[in-house]
Amino acid sequence: MGCIGCKAPVDHFVEDKHVFRKDNLIPWSIVGFDVKERTPDERIAMLERLGYDQYAYGNRPKHIPTMAYEWKLAKSHNITIRAVWLYVNLNKDRPNALKPESEAVFENLVKVGLKTQIWVGFEPTYFESLTKEVSLKQVVDMISYLSARASKIGCKIALYNHGGWFGNPVNQLKIIRALPDEDIGVVFNFHHAHDQLDAYSENIKMLLPYLWCVNLNGMKKEGPKIITIGAGNREKEMIKQLLDLNYSGPFGILGHVKGSDPEIILEQNQEGLYRLFNLKN
Repeated sequence: MGCIGCKAPVDHFVEDKHVFRKDNLIPWSIVGFDVKERTPDERIAMLERLGYDQYAYGNRPKHIPTMAYEWKLAKSHNITIRAVWLYVNLNKDRPNALKPESEAVFENLVKVGLKTQIWVGFEPTYFESLTKEVSLKQVVDMISYLSARASKIGCKIALYNHGGWFGNPVNQLKIIRALPDEDIGVVFNFHHAHDQLDAYSENIKMLLPYLWCVNLNGMKKEGPKIITIGAGNREKEMIKQLLDLNYSGPFGILGHVKGSDPEIILEQNQEGLYRLFNLKN
């Protein structure tokens, strides 16, 4: 007799509707890490060649002049910007006083009318000299400010584990619980979780209600940090744990290897993911 209230297991690999189909994969780290330094037109053409109709925009300061143009161009090609990157350094960013590069993200979101997620990472070394209490207060104040601004323009804030105090899932949960009236999610990155692999099972269960995206990567505890999906010895079990918890995506797929072509890296990661789970292209 089945238990009352238990969730039935979900088949995540039904024909062509499996969880790793391309419309459930979000290319990530394809703007700031591109040895070919593609223009917006070239990047959109690359995504179309690869068969993707969405991506997350991980900009660097040098991309600010073409940011609005790229977002409009993507829309004209029916490609969705699923998220934009915001990198906060509390030495330079404060509530009501963001650094120019951070302010430009909001200015361009308003200019284009783009309603999307804002993936927020914090410069990790800033917290090294602070107590846990001070760290929590300063981050909660900043996330509260960013969430309020985002909400006014139809966007939402997601916490992006990027190392350090802020990247710890326990601390991210504290931040979310300190802001119960805000709609805040989490983007969990395999490649930024090497130092927490032993706690992965516990962390992912804890974050599950807030997971808006999981960015995949090949994983070995000893590293290197970024390797092709399927070339590691931990990622299959990590992904299976997510699926067993009925997480069905979306999943981010990296185009990021320093000094490499994201078009090649995206293809290799997708092919590696499909081999890992015996799926057809």
